[in-house]
Amino acid sequence: MNDQPPSDSHPRHPLGRRAQVLLSSVFGPYAQDDQFGSRSINPMELYHNQVTRFEGPFSLRMFHRSWGLMLLQGNISAPCTLLDFPSRERFAEELRRHRYDVVGIGSITTNLLKVAEMCRLVRQLAPQAQIVVGGHVSNIPDLNERIDADWIVRGEGVQWFRHYLGDDEARAIRHPVAPARLGTRAFGVALRPHAAEVAATLIPSVGCPIGCNFCATSAMFGGKGSAVTFYRTAAELFDIMCQIEQRTGTQSFFVMDENFLLDRRRALRLLELMQRHDKAWILYVFSSANVLASYQMEELVGLGLSWVWMGVEGRNAAYGKLNGVDTRDLVRRLQSNGIRVLGSTIIGLESHTPTNISDAIDDAVAHATDFHQFMLYTPLPGTPLFEQMARQGRLLDETQCPTPDTHGQCRFNYRHPHLPAGSETEWLARAFQRDFAVNGPSLLRAAATSLAGWKKYKNHPDPRIRRRFALEAADLATTFAAAAAAARLYFRREPHLSEKIGRLLADLRSEFGWKARLSAALGGLVVYWKLRREERRLAQGWTYEPPTFYEINEAVLPAERPGATRGQWIEPAPPATTELLSVTTESHSIIEPASQLGRHANITADAEG
Repeated sequence: MNDQPPSDSHPRHPLGRRAQVLLSSVFGPYAQDDQFGSRSINPMELYHNQVTRFEGPFSLRMFHRSWGLMLLQGNISAPCTLLDFPSRERFAEELRRHRYDVVGIGSITTNLLKVAEMCRLVRQLAPQAQIVVGGHVSNIPDLNERIDADWIVRGEGVQWFRHYLGDDEARAIRHPVAPARLGTRAFGVALRPHAAEVAATLIPSVGCPIGCNFCATSAMFGGKGSAVTFYRTAAELFDIMCQIEQRTGTQSFFVMDENFLLDRRRALRLLELMQRHDKAWILYVFSSANVLASYQMEELVGLGLSWVWMGVEGRNAAYGKLNGVDTRDLVRRLQSNGIRVLGSTIIGLESHTPTNISDAIDDAVAHATDFHQFMLYTPLPGTPLFEQMARQGRLLDETQCPTPDTHGQCRFNYRHPHLPAGSETEWLARAFQRDFAVNGPSLLRAAATSLAGWKKYKNHPDPRIRRRFALEAADLATTFAAAAAAARLYFRREPHLSEKIGRLLADLRSEFGWKARLSAALGGLVVYWKLRREERRLAQGWTYEPPTFYEINEAVLPAERPGATRGQWIEPAPPATTELLSVTTESHSIIEPASQLGRHANITADAEG
């Protein structure tokens, strides 16, 4: 490691595009308690981790790739290898087996100890390599003192890496071809959807201009009023979506954008292109309530909006994105048009007390969203909330709340003004349990919403709309009829849920006739058996871990990395090639010279590893 800081705060590697690059997410296993900061309560599963984790064998289980690292790998010309979800041993083996000049590690804050260990392994096994670290972990104020890295970048990483390696910084952003989910299972059944049903990931931008005070993603890419946009126009997005469709056969896109519909002009122009070219695509998006409410329902349905993650936050939450919006009414209107809603509620707002928090939970549950995320109010490094808590002297130190526990699903990392320390864990559990007891399994709620959409639009005059709802209804008569029958049997001693699920089953039978009846009668027994088997496995401590991915870009010959697969990326067509990206901040990344970070400096690719 260099003892002197580089002369340029935005450095260049001496080998440039000849440098051999290894990118890696943090190592697993993840769903366990260990000395490297893994927590059994915080597995590498977004849904089971934060949304359905109290639903037992009904919980939706899946994994998501480290899309930020995939995006980065496809947008540098240097030979680049990617390890996604390796074990510690596999990461070390890769360093021993092949020479690397640069090792990039992407991580979220809670995996700090794993990042530190990976840096130690690189120094030991690949001392010639420069270490770059990125992702949300880069926002930890004293990170340079806690890990042995050469560079830490906060913000968007493609431009930084291109400059670092002497690459073409004006080249258009290539888009990775990647499924939105892997290894999906629920009700004890591994789900294997058809190609058209497997959503592809679409990444129009990173960051969120709304800038809620607790949002680490917004803070990472410039904060309130800022975002980094990779594809400015609907034409660029449409071209990428068409290419992905041709490559994979998908008709569904998971839009990984914090508030995709906020750019109204782009969204409505995309709708025009979909209509003109007869695309019956399905979109899964994130959106704030006020933005959703600004659209006509015909526009949302025409865009193929099928699923939306929307912040409800909590009764009387003081966030502008909720101003003037009756969120309960909005949820009902969306669901009646076949749009499934994942509501998100904060537990432990500053206004919450032991006497009013039960009402706040009941208010969230009364929304009856298809899925519901509950998260503790958590000041993460880099956010305005973190800075506020630090100024007030309310943050807990590492001995009181270790960094691996600051994931929002266990405890506060600060002193709450009203809730006794430790009580937040129980309140969070109550919220999940109450939602499940009142509204039932999330997947069956989603099925009821899809059925409502099918019944409303199956005879729509526009064949494009009919095709889209037919695709979404394809499994209702079979898979979901069997799942509903199994769930009703499972809850036969709980009248409320048994009756609720029975109504769904009756609606499925009425709508789809003999196919649903047969699926419920025969498939229901099979699914019920699998449910019980899954329940026993969970009781015995069974955990779910993602597979390891080993991928190379075009600059690496397959013979050089035996066993690796070639990554896939989409080349944007003109006019995207004439503009790299549009940024509302003054620069893509915040680069601090080593003189400000001791003997370290800064890099980051946005990764959720």
